[in-house]
Amino acid sequence: MNPAKRQALFERLRAANPEPRGELEYSSPFELLVAVILSAQATDRSVNLATRELYKKANTPQALLALGVKGVERFVKSIGLYRTKAKNIIATCKLLLEQHGGEVPRDREALQELPGVGRKTANVVLNIAFGEPTIAVDTHIFRISNRTGLAPGKDPLAVEQKLLKVVPAEFRQHAHHWLILHGRYVCLARKPRCPECLVSDLCEFRGKTKAGT
Repeated sequence: MNPAKRQALFERLRAANPEPRGELEYSSPFELLVAVILSAQATDRSVNLATRELYKKANTPQALLALGVKGVERFVKSIGLYRTKAKNIIATCKLLLEQHGGEVPRDREALQELPGVGRKTANVVLNIAFGEPTIAVDTHIFRISNRTGLAPGKDPLAVEQKLLKVVPAEFRQHAHHWLILHGRYVCLARKPRCPECLVSDLCEFRGKTKAGT
């Protein structure tokens, strides 16, 4: 995909959704961090159902630490890998209190030192909570970047690095959300909805679906 097509792609995505937002529910950087840890291999809907009840009971590192692993498990047991995630959340709360005064750090390396936080999670927190122009590459963004020719790469890190090079600066802040939402609702994994896609003519995917197929 050439620079003109990339520019046009993001202009259309912006015109359709000028202020995109993620679908995880949160009211603080800490609530977002916990939600993103829980969201690995889980839907945002399932995470929101769990955190609505969890955050009524505890929504700070101190309060969650007081609940303990078993206490957190009771709220998140409907989510896949909930035991491991509960352990990571409690360990993260402990580190936040010991090393960061109970605050979520605005630094990728510090975030990635927290249990259960990888590069993708760190990028999500930096982008959404702190307004950093990072791009977290999940399965949707990886698929779209390769399928459309936007930013091909053999692994998520390669795609992230390519996106940071080729996405025009004016779009980097919201590129993460635009691409995830596009992948979640239009550019589906098994049967992309190409006839409904507003950037279909810019896309270099050879196996485009047709109306009625």
